[in-house]
Amino acid sequence: MEIIGAGFGRTGTNSLKIALERLGFGPCYHMFELAQNPSHIDFWNLAIDGKPVNWKEFFHAYDSAVDWPTAAFLPELLGEYPEAKVILTVREPEEWYRSIKNTVFIGLSNGHKSQNPATQQRMAMGKRLILDGVFSGKYKDEQHCLNVYKNHVEDIKKLVPPERLLSYNLSQGWDPLCKFLDVKVPDQSLPHTNTRADFFKNMPG
Repeated sequence: MEIIGAGFGRTGTNSLKIALERLGFGPCYHMFELAQNPSHIDFWNLAIDGKPVNWKEFFHAYDSAVDWPTAAFLPELLGEYPEAKVILTVREPEEWYRSIKNTVFIGLSNGHKSQNPATQQRMAMGKRLILDGVFSGKYKDEQHCLNVYKNHVEDIKKLVPPERLLSYNLSQGWDPLCKFLDVKVPDQSLPHTNTRADFFKNMPG
């Protein structure tokens, strides 16, 4: 694992995944991987429970990982991959809250309504990790969520040595990302994906 994404969902993590793969740091693990690999749900449930898991075996096929569930386990992953670079995707906090409230929070809180057992299991894991874990069940409280978001950003800056950390807003374009990773800027424009419409289209029922 060369690169670990520390940013919360809805900070451009899917766009970062595609960008990293274009730059040669793929495959990149993202929450969407769970739809293609439902067996991964058991692994993440064990990790949420604090049970021993083999991170290197799990991530053996991936050169990078972004988004939740990965972003919830930064201390553990930094212990396994002490040389990995960390990218903390950020956006304006109130804008981020509006986005996550209208996508992730709706999807996870309604996941039990799906007729697909695999989707139900995936949403149940996500609810445990994100709604009940990261946000302590207070995901409808805007100020609480904003505090959690801001505290996470500050915690990552304290946890990761500055030479291995990039705090990155995708509006900055390719330059800071490519400089941090010491690679050439691509000819293509930086990906911009996973709008609200895309989010629900990519969430199979």
